[in-house]
Amino acid sequence: MKEIIKEEIAASANLKFQLLSDDLLQSQLENLVNACIIALQQGGKIIFCGNGGSFADAQHLSAELISRLRFDRPALASIALGTNNSNLSAIGNDYGFEDIFSREVAALGNAVDVFIPISTSGNSPNVIKAIEIAKEKGLTIVGFTGMQGGKMAALCDCIRVPNTQTDKIQEVHIMLGHILCHLIEINIYNNYGIN
Repeated sequence: MKEIIKEEIAASANLKFQLLSDDLLQSQLENLVNACIIALQQGGKIIFCGNGGSFADAQHLSAELISRLRFDRPALASIALGTNNSNLSAIGNDYGFEDIFSREVAALGNAVDVFIPISTSGNSPNVIKAIEIAKEKGLTIVGFTGMQGGKMAALCDCIRVPNTQTDKIQEVHIMLGHILCHLIEINIYNNYGIN
C-alpha cells in the first residue's frame, strides 16, 4: 500500500514540475489573471462552472475570491454557477440538465465578466452550452481542461493540463486556481496598501 501512496505522490509532483517549463501555460494563466483584474476593476465578476469534482473546484475558487485567500481584504465579485438548488432543479426539470449553466449565464453574465468553465474532458454538454451563451454575450472565456481540450478547445481559449487522467488534471486545476486567486488579490489590493 505504501508503494502505491508513493507512486501517486510522485505522479502528482512530476506533473506539477512539468508545468515549471510550460511557458505557454504560464503565459495563459498570466493573461487570465490580467483579464480578471480588469473585469473586477470595471465592476465585473468572475464566473466559474463545472461538473462533479470540477463543480466543487468552481465553488472553492469562487469562495476564495469572495471571502479571502491569504489576507483580509474587501470581497471580490465572483459566482459559481449551479449552486442555487432551486435554479438547478427548476432549469433541469423545465429545460434539461444541459441548460443548468447556460440559463444562469444568460441571466447573470455581462460582457465585462470573465467566465472560467472547468471540465477535465472538455466535452461536458452543459459546460459547452454555457460557453456558447457566454460567447454570444461577449464574456471573456478561458477554460480549464485536460491535454486533449475536447470540444472546449474549439470554442474558447483553454489552459490545458498536459495529462489525460481525471484526478491528476483536477489536482493541477485547483493549484492553478489558487495561483489565479492569489495573483488577483495581491494585484488589486496591494494598490490599497493591504498586505
